[in-house]
Amino acid sequence: MPDLAGKSGAVRLWAVRDSLLFGLTVVLLLGGVVAVVLGAHDLATGLWIAATLVGLAYSSVTIAVSLRRRQPSVDVIAWLALIGALLVGEPVAGAVIAVMLFTGGVLEARASARARRELSSLAARAPRSARRQEHDSIQEIPVEQVVVGDRLLVGAGEIVPVDGRLIGSGVFDESALSGEANPVDRQAGEDVRSGVVNVGSAVGVIATQSAAESTYAGVVRLVEQAQAGSAPFVRLADRFALAFVPLTLAVAGLAWAVTADPVRAVAVLVVATPCPLLLAAPIAIMSGLSRAARHGVILKGGSALERLAAGRVLLFDKTGTLTRGWPALTGIITAGTEPPEEILRLAACVDQASAHVLAATIVTAARDRGLELIAASGVRERHGYGIEGTVGGRAVRLGKAAWIVDGPIPGWVRQARRRAALDGSLTVFVAVDGRPAGVLLLTDPLRPDAPRMMRALRQAGIRRTVLVTGDRADIAESIGRIVGVDTVFADRDPAEKLAIVRAEQQAAPTVMVGDGINDAPALAAAGVGVALAARGATASAEAADVVLTADRVDGLADAILIARRSHGIARLAAGIGMALSLAAMIPAAAGLLSPTAGAILQEVIDVAAIAIALTALLPTRTHTVTLSRADLAITRQLYAQHAATRPLVERLRTVADDLGGDKLDLTMVRELVDRLDRVLLPHEQAEEQDLLPILDRALGPDPTAALSRTHAEIEHQVRRLRRACEDLGDQADPDEITEIRAMLYGLYAILNLHNAQEEENAFSLMPS
Repeated sequence: MPDLAGKSGAVRLWAVRDSLLFGLTVVLLLGGVVAVVLGAHDLATGLWIAATLVGLAYSSVTIAVSLRRRQPSVDVIAWLALIGALLVGEPVAGAVIAVMLFTGGVLEARASARARRELSSLAARAPRSARRQEHDSIQEIPVEQVVVGDRLLVGAGEIVPVDGRLIGSGVFDESALSGEANPVDRQAGEDVRSGVVNVGSAVGVIATQSAAESTYAGVVRLVEQAQAGSAPFVRLADRFALAFVPLTLAVAGLAWAVTADPVRAVAVLVVATPCPLLLAAPIAIMSGLSRAARHGVILKGGSALERLAAGRVLLFDKTGTLTRGWPALTGIITAGTEPPEEILRLAACVDQASAHVLAATIVTAARDRGLELIAASGVRERHGYGIEGTVGGRAVRLGKAAWIVDGPIPGWVRQARRRAALDGSLTVFVAVDGRPAGVLLLTDPLRPDAPRMMRALRQAGIRRTVLVTGDRADIAESIGRIVGVDTVFADRDPAEKLAIVRAEQQAAPTVMVGDGINDAPALAAAGVGVALAARGATASAEAADVVLTADRVDGLADAILIARRSHGIARLAAGIGMALSLAAMIPAAAGLLSPTAGAILQEVIDVAAIAIALTALLPTRTHTVTLSRADLAITRQLYAQHAATRPLVERLRTVADDLGGDKLDLTMVRELVDRLDRVLLPHEQAEEQDLLPILDRALGPDPTAALSRTHAEIEHQVRRLRRACEDLGDQADPDEITEIRAMLYGLYAILNLHNAQEEENAFSLMPS
């Protein structure tokens, strides 16, 4: 884990030092005032001179340090003002200037501490130890000693120390990583990230990453980079403030030369101190970093924030960025010997023992459908082919077609391959008791929040969007049309992606979004690289300037809004502060402001500029919609029902495919219509009653109108299908079967479109 304690300790030490010096100068200043009231004018003068000398010593040290580092310092203006106050006999002005110096330091320290709170809290809560289970004992060890495969126990209220896989189900607070305030249920076999808090009962975890490679260690490294960065605008502010030195000296010298009054020169020096610019800009930038972290976005310093605010062209990778990045079961095609659910159950029983990336998808799909899984025996994996085992006395084999299907290719296999080619799906063939039984179709689904994110990005000021992927052109074009990008570049390798980013960068500031190792060169070359690191620290996260710690892409639009607002506030605060200082130089040179009055006025200007900068911490409009706890609970319940209807929707297509030719029996259709009546229509009616009011409250009525109309259309089509079946006997002629098939395919298409709309507009509002 990166050690941020030393840096934080040094920052605190400097803050304590500035606070002590501030308190000392305030006591000396007020002590002089009390002495004047009591008539001890000599004592008052001595106290004010002492305060002036404290400020003079401090500024002398800071100037010397800057010179040793060969860095110019604007503290020279304050130093000259303090010297001038002593020479012209204005000790009270010198005391006020000293107080002003330390006030700026104290305000900056407090403001920066508040602005850094969200970032620092992430590092402060990093897990330090883990409880490892060995045989019948539990041993507490430093988190650095955890190795992959260790079985760990995470008690109630404890932080998960490393990335792992759950042995049993659990409930976790993931707000530190994702910003989601509500507890998240995780089932046995699911991955859990380090840094989340177990808010349920104790749970076992099998370590899948070491501490150094786990998610939270990556987040802490990102925080360290974010805290170390400096925004270009802050450096520009330094250079701009330094231009005040010759300007101030020229105005002060001119006032002295024209009026022969050195007091006016001192007054000019006092009001010309560029504290507003030096303090306001970094405070506003740091406030923006803090606000972004609260939304699950880590920006690696102010430089990243500035460049994100300037971005106008957004480039995306597809896999893992616009799509989920892992496959989901989208269909089951059978040979007719086994029901689809039984094929999936048998395959999942065997895959429980596999570490293959597709195995988790198949097991999860079976559990989502409520299928009962048992342990398979004699499980054996054949590298490059698949896996086989015995489930309840039945031999099950799954893997490549060449390992499953021998001899002539049957029609159902050709159908599966056609569908896979059209949809860009992966295929897993399944054999039961030595006979081919079916094929599972797996597809990387589109992220439901991607289309809404694209609309939000355009509202945030992005003028051009580009999809850059190594995937096939037809798949990439389809994804691009759905999410609404302007241009699609497909079949591109990492070198070609890099060339595209560089070409776009020449036209306008770019933002590149990716999540894989192959995206790292493009992320590094873009104006701003954005990585999705919700599934662990990767090369893309190391190369990127901005990292989304939550597994959602719509947070990017919020990050851009926050970056632009913080950048604008930095300019506003600095501009107002410097304008007021410039304006104050005129009456000071004209003799209308004494050095003491000028020092007090400059103090007011400093406080005003910092107050403006701190408004960057205030909540503001974002594109993220947060549901209430009650609405979220209802939405989760309806989503579970929504997911449970997916096999039924796929059954529509399967039944339609099986009709025709010599298959004129409508028994399957009638059974399907009964299930639609019992399962699908009540779910759609529940959504109409409970889900659409939630959407009305969250997004307004517009998105719900089309959904409501589709609910009515689905019910109409199901009723129409039932009437058609009732009008026919057990056997139908070919023309009637064609009509029934058309109804099934039509209902299948409507349901798929409707489900996609619901996932985009409603269920994407849930935390990932």
